Amino acid sequence: MRIADVQERRKRGRIMNAFELEEISINHWPALSTMLYDGWVLRFAEGYTKRANSISPLYASTLDLAQKIKVCEELYARRGLPAVYKLTPFAQPAHLDGLLEKMGYAMSDTISVQTLDLDRVTEEPWNRSAEISESFTADWLDAYGALSGVQPEHRSVLERMLANIQTPAACVSLRLDGRVAACGMGVLERNTLGVFCIVTDPDYRNRGLGGQLMLHLLHWGKANGAKRSYLQVETGNVPALRLYAKLGYRDAYRYWYRVKKG
Repeated sequence: MRIADVQERRKRGRIMNAFELEEISINHWPALSTMLYDGWVLRFAEGYTKRANSISPLYASTLDLAQKIKVCEELYARRGLPAVYKLTPFAQPAHLDGLLEKMGYAMSDTISVQTLDLDRVTEEPWNRSAEISESFTADWLDAYGALSGVQPEHRSVLERMLANIQTPAACVSLRLDGRVAACGMGVLERNTLGVFCIVTDPDYRNRGLGGQLMLHLLHWGKANGAKRSYLQVETGNVPALRLYAKLGYRDAYRYWYRVKKG
């Protein structure tokens, strides 16, 4: 989506301020450490997920850009990580994406940021077996780790990241046949519910569990004051896109990564 299109939609009140949404999403999936550098947000989490180990150029840049990029590369290299940029249509400066491409940064993983007005959510979940906790329990962490393939060396990283969340959060699990068949989480800030980590056991897919899980999360958010929701989904994930569209989520803007080759 072009920035002019986003600005026009914002004028009409159809999406929240994208800068605010970017800030919230950083808070909702926190890194282990964060560094502010001349308007850019540098995040580090021992390599677990691109989102938590990337540079978000949110605000105006004043330093020499080539030197600034070099410093960022050095900071990540010191931790054994590649320099990764999370770029939106609002990245600062505006020509950064093109410059990174010329410097050998390859594009990776285009993500759709989607939003939903929670007044539109009236359907109640028919599956009443959901387990909802406002703390990240060991059972939920075990289930999410198993279903999403979290590597053992990243389990403690995930726990520490979730422990860094400073606003209300909930984890939800659905059980079938005595085992967790689907799970996910939501984080609430500024009347906005962020939805993360939605995953279903392959043995239980195509049974509507993803939709039930989402409804439990959305109603938890509404009960706790949320007026809107957002999520982030890869543009190639057709089943997830179909599910979220059915619930009423719509594309607000997209972001992508630039990763240094070699």
